[in-house]
Amino acid sequence: MSGKNQPTKGYRTFVLILLTIVYGFNFIDRQIVGILAPFIQEDLSLTNTELGLLIGLAFAVFYTTVAIPIAWLADRYSRINILSIALATWSGFTALTGLATNFVQIGLARMGVGIGEAGGSPPSHSIISDMYPKEERASALGVYSMGIPIGVMAAYFVTAALIGASSDDVNWREIFIFLGVTGIILAIIVKLVIREPVRGAMEFDDQREIEKPPFIESLKTLLRIPAWWAMCFGIAFGSFVSYSKSAFHTKYLVTLDPNFDFQTLVIILGIINGITYAGGAFFGARLADKWGKKDIRAYGWLPAISITLCLPLGIAAWWSSTVELNLIFTSLFLVFMGIYLGPSFAIAQTLAPIHMRAMSTALFFFILNMIGLGLGPSISGWMIDLFKEYGEVESIRYAMTITSLVFIPSIISFFVVSKKLPKDWKEAEKNNLELAKVGSR
Repeated sequence: MSGKNQPTKGYRTFVLILLTIVYGFNFIDRQIVGILAPFIQEDLSLTNTELGLLIGLAFAVFYTTVAIPIAWLADRYSRINILSIALATWSGFTALTGLATNFVQIGLARMGVGIGEAGGSPPSHSIISDMYPKEERASALGVYSMGIPIGVMAAYFVTAALIGASSDDVNWREIFIFLGVTGIILAIIVKLVIREPVRGAMEFDDQREIEKPPFIESLKTLLRIPAWWAMCFGIAFGSFVSYSKSAFHTKYLVTLDPNFDFQTLVIILGIINGITYAGGAFFGARLADKWGKKDIRAYGWLPAISITLCLPLGIAAWWSSTVELNLIFTSLFLVFMGIYLGPSFAIAQTLAPIHMRAMSTALFFFILNMIGLGLGPSISGWMIDLFKEYGEVESIRYAMTITSLVFIPSIISFFVVSKKLPKDWKEAEKNNLELAKVGSR
């Protein structure tokens, strides 16, 4: 540490990278079900509705609800302990997923993964916010959010490395077990090498105990912030489309061209997700911080513009006549889809009272994942079955075109953010200054 509270630049960069890797494992475990969907569905005789529920509600209900009490603990106790235990838990259930023999068993395993992953982001966001000042927070959280595309890319690469020479040789069970064991090893590393940071270190010049008002009072304070609410619904509706796409994209491409080599396909998808989505997340976070210094409304404008561009690109991808054309539109779609992550995460942390940062992440993830992850794949899977009389390819196209229209309320929500944010940002700075004065008495 430099001074009492300030971590060295090298140490905080190391911690940020490690937390980003952990977040990547979060999305490897989530994405792998969608990648292997055709093989899991065939092996366990699942309908599209059941597959959507497996990716969506079965995971999301537990992931979102358990996150709130875990966040309450993270705002009061060791965030490092909570994070390492959570990582070991979801990794263990990932391994158990590979042992399932029917819908009930794999559903229970995914519920267990959801419970474990609930303890991932709330403590991580809180840790990062206590290591980076608010002027750099969007950039730091933007780097952290790159765990999403990195995790997605890794999921594709792991699949490509572990499958056989043809799509007939895909051992989906072996892949889940491998990922689970690797995650448990990573949990041990996290516990051993990261130190618990001082809460509020980036807001206060000296170390002090932050007075924690009653939970209900703090919660009411957070929920009365209009820009925070608008951001939650903006990212939730955007994620509704994004999660639906990732759940059925591999299935769509395999159905569109059954002769396209599956191993080659997953490698290409891994490269696309790793470069375009990660690039969009990094660029969006840096642009938000730079633009936000001139006009704080940029944290709302930037996501609104990027998602507006995603709408036509996403629909065009589903109606592409070839796999190659779909991949071109998907690449452009993912660049703009990644842009809203850093600004949204920064809003959630900066508008929250210092003692509520983990809870802020948990609550906005509750809204995001119940709408986006829970309802997105579940409703899209149901619609695919609803349109099945038109054929497999057409049923997916119709369902995902309707799904893409959910981008519209996302765009509207982020424009509301841009309108409400200047007042709420100033109010948050004022409230945290008051906390500092109380803590120094």
